[in-house]
Amino acid sequence: MGGCFSDVRGGKQAVTPIPTSNATVNDAVDHFFLARGFQQLFTPLELSLSASRLRDRDILSKVLFAFFPFSCYPVLKMASLLSDPMVVVYSKKRDGTLEELGRTEVIMNSLDPTWIKKITVAYHFEIVQPLIFHVYDVDTKYYNLPVEMLKLNDAEFLGEGSCVLSEIVTKQGQSLTLGLHNRNGNRGLKNLGKLTVHAEETVASRNAIEVKFRCSRLENKDLFSKSDPFLRISRIVENGGSVPICKTEVVDNNLNPIWRPLCLTMQQFVSKDNPLIIECFDFNSSGNHVLIGNLQKSVADLEKLHEKKTGANFILPSSARHGHGKVLKGQLFVDHFSEKQLYSFIDYVSSGFELNFMVAVDFTASNGHPRDPDSLHYIDPSGRFNAYQQAIMEVGEVIQFYDSDRHFPAWGFGGVTNGAVSHCFNLNGSASGLEVEGVQGIMAAYASALNHVGLAGPTLFGPVINNAAEIAGQSLSCNSRKYFVLLIITDGVLTDLQETKDALVRASDFPLSILIVGVGGADFKQMEILDADNGCRLECSTGRVATRDIVQFVPMRELLAGGQTSVAQALLEELPGQFLTYMRNRDITPGAGNIAQTSASYASIY
Repeated sequence: MGGCFSDVRGGKQAVTPIPTSNATVNDAVDHFFLARGFQQLFTPLELSLSASRLRDRDILSKVLFAFFPFSCYPVLKMASLLSDPMVVVYSKKRDGTLEELGRTEVIMNSLDPTWIKKITVAYHFEIVQPLIFHVYDVDTKYYNLPVEMLKLNDAEFLGEGSCVLSEIVTKQGQSLTLGLHNRNGNRGLKNLGKLTVHAEETVASRNAIEVKFRCSRLENKDLFSKSDPFLRISRIVENGGSVPICKTEVVDNNLNPIWRPLCLTMQQFVSKDNPLIIECFDFNSSGNHVLIGNLQKSVADLEKLHEKKTGANFILPSSARHGHGKVLKGQLFVDHFSEKQLYSFIDYVSSGFELNFMVAVDFTASNGHPRDPDSLHYIDPSGRFNAYQQAIMEVGEVIQFYDSDRHFPAWGFGGVTNGAVSHCFNLNGSASGLEVEGVQGIMAAYASALNHVGLAGPTLFGPVINNAAEIAGQSLSCNSRKYFVLLIITDGVLTDLQETKDALVRASDFPLSILIVGVGGADFKQMEILDADNGCRLECSTGRVATRDIVQFVPMRELLAGGQTSVAQALLEELPGQFLTYMRNRDITPGAGNIAQTSASYASIY
């Protein structure tokens, strides 16, 4: 069987372009696409542009000579022509250079233009994406040239606007109006007009089906145990061949398996009447999976199986070319079938849902004394950030755009305050107020704490995670549209691993994700266990399993060694998926006013 993993861990997980309700599927999807050379997924957006009250720079060129009747003398006449504007959109790179994304068409004779041509941009949640907009007046002699061939030096500059892409998508209606100014922020000439930018997600179809399969009485293909079955679903294409679109996870040692739900988009199955091939295989770690049987059904057929609560028999294809195959006793059942609309991360944040940022900083002695230049907490007089400052700034810069008040809880742990070791103290030194204002407020509180907090230990995460979970839990009772993101920065090995697991399992029920950055040269194998990227969800001391994966861990040294400069990008790439897993498990839609809804749906889609 082609297209499946040969490794046991990856091969036993479900594979679908959009994960189901269990967050472990995210890892299988990443593995599936990255193993085939695909890059990280992003959200394509189209930017629509309009302007108002642009300055007219064509006045001198629009003074015409006209001849009045009964006169042989030319007379000066002011034409009613106006500027002919065009917009050029750029992305601003980290080194400050501009990369052109596209140009609108030229609108003739208008100071209040609405352009038709859209500008396509790839929205990455984990990256701060500055955009620059230049508005030009194009001379009439260049009208016949394609806009891509226009030399901007030959056009009259009308104004510049700038913003961050996330500022647009988080606005109600995903529209942002910018004041235009001179180049490079020069405000010398006032009232250059306004530019309105509207972002819209380019999704071919938001329709999807959610289906849960089970089988009964499958034929056993193993000698000393029972088969380990999984399903592969393929779409039949016009030339008669088939294209795999997804597969379930493997259910070990079971001839009556029940699989976790799958979600298929209309882009995958094309139409409800399009035939699908559903194959059942016995998993082998070698990759040579044995076919148990197959059948052909459309989405409409699957819906009927669910309505009638009947099964469909598998067929074992005949080895002969035109044989009919053997009808088997094993049957496929559809335990759940529903149609739904897909909502994206942008749908939620643009309708008022927010991400609330929280930070916890490690003050254990293993960091080294802050005055020692070799210390991980050393504040460089030149202004160069240490690892803690770098993580706070890079992650905070992204998250702050999704938080309306920008007041962030900030804690320290493992340090001595008021003569005793504390494993969760307010970073600003206040006995009651745990919030600071903005990312700069976190940076200032951190620098100040280094002067009056003693470094101690051991390294405990439990108290900080419990505090963050309590805040997230309290938001549920307030019908709040908030999702919380806790950043923990640490240099040490955990001494409360089981207590941390217990706290994470409890926290998985709340609107909370936890990002962990490891700084320094310590052994961070424990953090990788917490990250659950091996496909196994965390289990607490009582045997309860986490409802979803909420942790993402990144060791700073590996980022630096690999040449990656963005901690935020590495940390935040899983966050939209974790956010959507929470929302969709609880059937919370973008228009919902109550994030505390608890009726869990069968799947999460991203």
